[in-house]
Amino acid sequence: MELILLEKVKNLGGLGDKVRVRPGYGRNYLVPQGKAVPATRANIEEFEKKRAEYEAKANALLADAQARAAKFENAEVTITANASPEGKLFGSVGPRDIAEAFTAQGLELEKSEVIMPEGSLRNVGDYEVEVSLHADVRAPVKVHVVAGA
Repeated sequence: MELILLEKVKNLGGLGDKVRVRPGYGRNYLVPQGKAVPATRANIEEFEKKRAEYEAKANALLADAQARAAKFENAEVTITANASPEGKLFGSVGPRDIAEAFTAQGLELEKSEVIMPEGSLRNVGDYEVEVSLHADVRAPVKVHVVAGA
């Protein structure tokens, strides 16, 4: 399936790129999310007419993400979880817990923006987690997991 990207998509391409993707990915994710349109002659002409508008929108999204990243600079959050005396958690601390903790602190964050390549946190300690606010903007944050009731 051939598509024209309307915004930058990580590991796929940038604004205006014509890409070939699997039909399910295009039909079920890229097109409904407004990230791409089918690469028909009419859509290509329409895209070229509105290219400046799409670029302005992309620049605004990037600027917004960079402003949010500045707020997350040196950001820290402490999460209290049930743990054994050895420091092993009963359960785990995942992206949802981290996002909720930052949101409660006043820094809006979605769970899909929390990047945890090693998986959930299962021990008490201090961790550095990456937050992906845009395809080009990432910010490291500190997460302190402490034992509590």
